[in-house]
Amino acid sequence: MNVTDYTYLINKPFAINERQFQALDQVLETFPYFQSARVLRLKHLYNQDSFRYNASLKVAAAFTTDRSVLFDFITTEHFTAVDNKLYDQKVAELLNLNVIDLEVVDPNSQTQSISTSLEQSLWASIKQSGETTTPEIAPEVKLELGKPLEFNPHEKHSFQEWLQLSRLKPIERKEIPSNNETIAADDRQKKLELIDKFIETNPKIPALSKDSNPPANPVEIEDKSYLMTETLAKVYLEQKKYHRAIQAYEILILKYPEKSSFFADRIEAIKQIQQIQQIQQNNN
Repeated sequence: MNVTDYTYLINKPFAINERQFQALDQVLETFPYFQSARVLRLKHLYNQDSFRYNASLKVAAAFTTDRSVLFDFITTEHFTAVDNKLYDQKVAELLNLNVIDLEVVDPNSQTQSISTSLEQSLWASIKQSGETTTPEIAPEVKLELGKPLEFNPHEKHSFQEWLQLSRLKPIERKEIPSNNETIAADDRQKKLELIDKFIETNPKIPALSKDSNPPANPVEIEDKSYLMTETLAKVYLEQKKYHRAIQAYEILILKYPEKSSFFADRIEAIKQIQQIQQIQQNNN
C-alpha cells in the first residue's frame, strides 16, 4: 500500500475492500502504533458487522496513546454513519422496481371469501399445532453475541468496562522445596501454633467506656444504577459475565418498564446459556 492509496482510504473509509484490509494488517505488523491505520481497520470491521470488531477495539485501545480520543471518534457520526452513496443507490433500486401485473380487489365482493379462507386457515393451524413446532432460536442468536458494540458519547463508563482485562488466576507450579523454603515453612508452622494457642486462651476484649467515641457510621454504597445502559449489559455478555448481565437487565427493567418483556427475554436466554454450560461441565 502506497501513500496515495492510504490517503484515499483516509478520505473514503467506506471504500476499503478485503485486499486493502489485508494490506492494513501488514502495515500494522510493521508499525503497530500507527493509530490512523488501526482506526481504518476498525471502521472496515464495523461496516462489515464483523464479530472481530469487539476484540479489535480492545487491541486498538491498547495501542492508542489517548483512549479518550479513540472513544470520541468511534462515537462520532463520521464513524457510525452508513455509506450515503450506497444507501441512496439501494433506495433508487427499490423505487425503480418494475411492477409486472396489478390486481385490484373489491373489498365488498371479497368479504365472504376472505372470511371462509380465514376460518379454514384457523382450523388448519389448530390441526397442525400438535404436529409441527416453531423452531427454537438459539440463545446466542437471541442475544446477538459477537455483534459490534455501539457506544454513544454518554457511555464512557461502558467503554471503560469493555477495555478492562479479565483477571487471570496465577499458575500454580509444584516444585521441590529448597532448604530456605523448608525453614520458611517451619516458621509459618510456629506462627500458626501461636495463633491456635491464642484462640484457646480466649482472651476477652474489654468493653468500651461511655466516654469513648462511638463507632463510625457504616460506609454507604454508592448507587450506580444510573450508569446502566443496554450497551453496558451487552459488554457484560461479551465478557461472559452472565451474572452481572442478568443484574444489568433487571436494572434496565426498572428503568424502562416499557421494554420489560424484551429485557426479560434476554435474561431467559442468558439463563439458558448458563444451563448449557453447566451440563457441559457435568459431562466433562
